[in-house]
Amino acid sequence: MKHLLSIEELTAAQITGLLADAARLKAERGHHAEQPLAGQTWAMIFTKSSTRTRVSFEVGIRELGGKAIFLSKNEIQLGRGEPIKDTARVLGRMVHGAIIRTFAQEDVVDFAAYSGIPTINALTDDEHPCQILADLLTVQELLGSWEGKKIAFIGDGFSNMTISWMWAAKRLGFELAVGAPPEYQPSPDFLAKLDASNVTVTSDPAAAVAGAHVINTDVWLSMGQEDQKDKESAFGPFQVNADLLAGAAADHIVLHCLPAYRGKEITEDVLELHADTIFQEAENRLHAQKAVMAALAT
Repeated sequence: MKHLLSIEELTAAQITGLLADAARLKAERGHHAEQPLAGQTWAMIFTKSSTRTRVSFEVGIRELGGKAIFLSKNEIQLGRGEPIKDTARVLGRMVHGAIIRTFAQEDVVDFAAYSGIPTINALTDDEHPCQILADLLTVQELLGSWEGKKIAFIGDGFSNMTISWMWAAKRLGFELAVGAPPEYQPSPDFLAKLDASNVTVTSDPAAAVAGAHVINTDVWLSMGQEDQKDKESAFGPFQVNADLLAGAAADHIVLHCLPAYRGKEITEDVLELHADTIFQEAENRLHAQKAVMAALAT
C-alpha cells in the first residue's frame, strides 16, 4: 500500500490488517516499541476545517516519532490558485508524507501521483476512508466482528460516508442497508460499478434499520452545503430517534462521525444514550490513522 486514497482501492486483507495494527497500537499507546515516523516530517494540507481529523493526525504523527506541519489553504499558494500538481511536486521534495482534507477527490489522487510521497485522504466529497476504518474498529471492539451483522446508514445516501461504507461492505461482505430520500440515493451508475448484492438501498428508514446491529448517521448537509436548506427539508423522516431504533437489533450500537446536530439527524436523547460508543468511535480515529501512517512509512 503506497497511499490511502479510498476504501474502494483497499482489499479485504488490507482493511483487516490495518484494523489489527490499529488495535495493537491502541493497546500499546504510551509505550510504543517502534516509532516508524522517526526523523520524518508530514504535511497536513486542509482546505476544510476540522477538529477530530486535525488533532488525531497531529497527535498520531508525534506519537509515531514524526513531526507535523499544518498548512491551511490560506497559508500556501493553493489558496491563490496554484495547481495541486505544482504544490505536490514542491512538497514531495521536502516532506515525507501528506495528509489532505479537501473537496475534490481528484486533488488527493493528483497529489499522490505528482508528489511521489505517501498520501492520505483525510476526507473529500467522495470518500472518508479514515473514518470508516475507525468505525470498523469500533464495531470490532463492541460487537466482536461485522460478520453476520447488519449495518444501516440513515441519511444522505450518496455522501462521502455512505460511499465509503458501501465499498467497505463490498470488500468485507457484511450486510449494509442505506436508508435515504429518493433524491439522495446512490446513482444507478455507482451501484452498477459497486455490484454488491449485500448492499440495499431504500427510501424506508424503518426497513433499513430493521434488525440492524449498527446504525450510522451523519449530518444532512455536508461541509460546503450549509446554504442548501432545501436539501435539508427532505430528511425529516430520516432522523435517528428512539422510535426508529425500536426496530433495530436488541444489542445495537449507534455511530455518528461528528459533529452532530442534535434535533436534526439524531435526537439529543439518542446521542447521549450512545455517547460512550460515539466518542469511542471518535477516539479510534487516532488509532486507525496511526496504523495507516505506520503502514505507509514502511
